[in-house]
Amino acid sequence: MASTVSVFPKTLFSTSSFSPSRPSLSSVLVSATSSFYLVSPSSSHKYSTRTHIINGIKSKSFYVHPLLRSNTGRKFICRAAEYKFPDPIPEFAEAETKKFRTNLLKKLSKKDYYGDSIEEVVGVCTEIFSTFLHTEYGGPGTLLVIPFIDMADTLNEQELPGGPQAARAAVKWAQAHVDKDWKEWTSNGSIQ
Repeated sequence: MASTVSVFPKTLFSTSSFSPSRPSLSSVLVSATSSFYLVSPSSSHKYSTRTHIINGIKSKSFYVHPLLRSNTGRKFICRAAEYKFPDPIPEFAEAETKKFRTNLLKKLSKKDYYGDSIEEVVGVCTEIFSTFLHTEYGGPGTLLVIPFIDMADTLNEQELPGGPQAARAAVKWAQAHVDKDWKEWTSNGSIQ
């Protein structure tokens, strides 16, 4: 098991609630310096503590062993790995759009709120969702909220009833099904 590495200033610092295994950074009083030491909280033999009374307050000072000092010329570089999501799959987008339309129509039909305009509401939502699947969705981790905001905005601009409610129903369905269906599609080659 790898231990967590914390960076602390080279000078002594004082804390009123210090625990060697979990230093509390919020209660640390630090002197400004330019160089740092690396401290592994699990290696208690590399630092020492002393109890002091400063202004009537009992506290512990913490000193990091000099061998843990980083070289002034050394730089630590952390590079994040870049992950490229797969391109959208048109066949998946078509199949998922059909499922989306069927389920959204079924869900919104249960409410009298939409009246005669239910087909138009579902049509607008389906068109926006289909465009998103064809152009941007590339698997788990790429389901965005923007198309669902666009659904609500477009329905409101066209003065159709229930824009926010339809968008909410759409996003709930998408969260529950799209990533799961993508995984099935890419593992089996098609959605059942």
